[in-house]
Amino acid sequence: MNPHWLLRMVRWVRNPPSAGRVKLVLAVVALCLVLYAIERWVGWPDALTADRLRAPMRVSP
Repeated sequence: MNPHWLLRMVRWVRNPPSAGRVKLVLAVVALCLVLYAIERWVGWPDALTADRLRAPMRVSP
């Protein structure tokens, strides 16, 4: 572990984030989990699937 991360952890312990920021992070994580669950349950919509590009046509001499 890099000492830089230890110093960041010490600073975080001494000055913890506000309750609002913790709620915001938890809400974003919950939203990501909900979207993942919906995608696994329902599936990926065909409208958002990228079409494969065809290889360019070659003209034979």
